[in-house]
Amino acid sequence: MEMELKAMLDNLADAGCTKHDAEIAGELYKNGQADELIRFLKKCRCSLMDEMHESQRKVDCMDFLIRRAERNAAK
Repeated sequence: MEMELKAMLDNLADAGCTKHDAEIAGELYKNGQADELIRFLKKCRCSLMDEMHESQRKVDCMDFLIRRAERNAAK
């Protein structure tokens, strides 16, 4: 069980989760609160998805600026 906990905590760190979130997940895991752990992990996933969408929006803005600059350079 200890190795599974370490692997989970390592994965959370790799995913960019905060130390606080990892501590919460670790406590839920240690206490056998599987349903709560799953709910918590899904909440963390939603936060990561929000970050990804925000990053995509920023990339889209950069693509727009690049296209505009390329059009202006071609004139």
